[in-house]
Amino acid sequence: MKLPYSWLQELIPQLPPAPDLEPILASMGLPLEGIEEVPAPPEGVFLAAVTAAEPIEGTALTKLSLDVGPHGTRTIASGAPNAVGLPAGTMVALVTPGTTLGDMEYGVRQMQGVESWGMAASAKELGIGETSAGVMLFPAGTAAPGTPMRELWPADSVLDVEVTPNRADVLSALGLARDLAAFLGLDLVEPEAGLPSSGEGEIRVTLPPRGITLERDPSRKIRFGCDHFAARTVNGVRNGPAPLWMQRRLTLAGMRPIDLIVDTSNYVMLELGQPTALYDRREVADDQIIVSFGLRQGEIVRDLLGGEHTVGPEDLLIRDGREVHIPTVMEAFATAKEPKPGQGVLGIAGIVGGDHGHVRADTTDVVIESAHFDPVLLRRTSTRLGLKTDAVYRYERGVDPLLAPRGANRVAGLLAQFGGGQAHPGATLVGQPEVPGPIEVTGDQIRALLGMEVGTDEMEGILTRLGCRVEREGDRLTVTPPSWRVDMNIWQDLAEEVARLHGYAHLPETLPTLRVHESNLGAEQASRERDTLRRTLSGLGFQEVVTYTFTNDEEAVKARSERPGVRLRNPLTADRTGMRTALYPSLLKAAQVHPKGERVLLFEIGRIFPAEGERERLGLLMRGPLAPQTYVAGVAGSFGAFKGLVEALAASLGADFELRQLRGDAVPPALHPGIAGEAMWNGQSVGWLGALHPEIAGEFGLRGDTFLLETALPLPGRTWAFRDPSRAPAAWRDLAVIAPLEVSYGEIAALLRRGAGDLLESVEPFDVYVGAPIPEGQRSVAVRLVFRGQRTLTDAEVDPIMERLIGAVRAQGWSIREK
Repeated sequence: MKLPYSWLQELIPQLPPAPDLEPILASMGLPLEGIEEVPAPPEGVFLAAVTAAEPIEGTALTKLSLDVGPHGTRTIASGAPNAVGLPAGTMVALVTPGTTLGDMEYGVRQMQGVESWGMAASAKELGIGETSAGVMLFPAGTAAPGTPMRELWPADSVLDVEVTPNRADVLSALGLARDLAAFLGLDLVEPEAGLPSSGEGEIRVTLPPRGITLERDPSRKIRFGCDHFAARTVNGVRNGPAPLWMQRRLTLAGMRPIDLIVDTSNYVMLELGQPTALYDRREVADDQIIVSFGLRQGEIVRDLLGGEHTVGPEDLLIRDGREVHIPTVMEAFATAKEPKPGQGVLGIAGIVGGDHGHVRADTTDVVIESAHFDPVLLRRTSTRLGLKTDAVYRYERGVDPLLAPRGANRVAGLLAQFGGGQAHPGATLVGQPEVPGPIEVTGDQIRALLGMEVGTDEMEGILTRLGCRVEREGDRLTVTPPSWRVDMNIWQDLAEEVARLHGYAHLPETLPTLRVHESNLGAEQASRERDTLRRTLSGLGFQEVVTYTFTNDEEAVKARSERPGVRLRNPLTADRTGMRTALYPSLLKAAQVHPKGERVLLFEIGRIFPAEGERERLGLLMRGPLAPQTYVAGVAGSFGAFKGLVEALAASLGADFELRQLRGDAVPPALHPGIAGEAMWNGQSVGWLGALHPEIAGEFGLRGDTFLLETALPLPGRTWAFRDPSRAPAAWRDLAVIAPLEVSYGEIAALLRRGAGDLLESVEPFDVYVGAPIPEGQRSVAVRLVFRGQRTLTDAEVDPIMERLIGAVRAQGWSIREK
């Protein structure tokens, strides 16, 4: 959350300097992501009043006549879209000749026959904001023409505060100032209260019933939907530019000023933390607002920017009073599911305003909505629709349930003060909000939990400074949290606040007590095995990645993996709706960020969630050359190189690794049909290894030289036994087997190992030949067989083994190459 230092200083006059706030906020649990120094506009930029705005015929330019005070009356040519038709009196920021902005010095130029004396600037051109859609506009009478902009828009520091999800109370200038003042023991100056209301308002409001249970999910019971709603009306508002001071605060907070009515709503949200919605009264039928759930599955709502969203009976909507049957949730689910346009929808509650009823440039009569909505309900709707606005960002974390009337009064007061509107004295207040209840705790409980001595008197003072109502009897405290602290629900929350304001630095340093129990012996074995696996892979050049376990159907289809079967009820984003069923799609996405041609070696140890249940997996990926050709000739990004890395992994872990070729339907969908194998670890099948399928490589923007391994964890072990190494020399025999091309070397080696017996020490290939005199469709695979015993072997012992092996080869229908 971005907030200008000057705004905080207005609320806490004794506030320390901006650089000193960084360690203070960090100790409060609200660290700063940074402090941005925003300069004032440069010298030579003055406030000027528009006296006339005339289009320049045949061009898209507008001739502006300006009163620049001491500099007299000047003209400029402007191409900004909002310069067209500017009413007299509107004020702009004029960059006068001789002023340098960035690398450009402005002067007097002839443009389409108009002498342009400088330029009317946007916020971005002045270096005070990011908006460049048009020139900055200010209300008439902002200041005397010719006033330097540096005086009206001084330099400031912008604090970028990192707010945790449970601290919704500090998502406003007042909230942060309130917490700072309590922590530092300083006085807080409350913002203006706005126009107080008396009597009934002009708008009728209907809220949905409490405690609705959804038919689709009976376990999900909506608490209230909307339990508090305040509505007021302001008529005769002159919509136009917001006051300069308001635009300045919005700009520094990262918002784009639009017009007085919209800016007022945004300003109150930043000031108090209460989102509001403002509607054009002309389109609020019958002066009535109905808060209801969607009429049917597939109802379409168009937002104020023209986007269309499909809503249903689980989504809360704001409607006007036109005659529309509002069904129950059960009725809504029972209706047809074909998409239909929404009728009289003013907006999706707490998330975004609708195209119907939104404020326009000619809006004069305004209906103010200030309400409190169910945070869980809004979070689900906004996530499903992919709509994350500043309003729902606050609602889903928890807005003060009693703040709605104050927000409406503040908006009404600002529109009356700066827009000349006539606010109706009454307000429509509907609903009974839920507020935090009292919590009982003793000082001893808090001290025992914190492990440090804090006096009960100090606890009472800390909680009182935070706005709590504290009743004390000896060491027992009955604490009623303030309405804005929706995160304080149990006594442990109170203990946390005591520790925070007392100071975490005062927590004593104590060594933990270690007790070893028989049931814990060997509990660390699995962790040790993972650490060994990680170290070994890192030593082979692989880099570990940790990716999301969340995915979606589109990503699964793209990678040809199993679609997610475990769905998230409350997904964080619209593209993370299910739990992954394989590791390799995550590795492919991680490989996308690496430049083409560079070596990429990645591994991940993580969990997947297929139909048969949660599993732990190991995934490897290699792309690009394994080593520069200048160092090791012939070592490139090939399948053989990747297989060699896996074999090196197995050897380092003391395991036997074998790769058995897969064909036909046995090939995993992710792999190339001709370069795929079954990974055998200590004689057990653990997964697959091969080249990425070219079509999948194209979908992910990867080249074809991408290789993958995915195996189950834990990897099977082996039985270890000590045997004295033989001192006798080995007996070597060479054998060339002629077999069909589709027969893999692994099949040949397995046949020879089975028939050789215990004297066989190793089998190694040393030659592969295709061509005459070998028959077409076959190849010769020459292997070296190494035999060894506890004494020197004789030909009489080895020859019978060789004859047995030759017989086994011929029994398979293969042959022996004689020469």
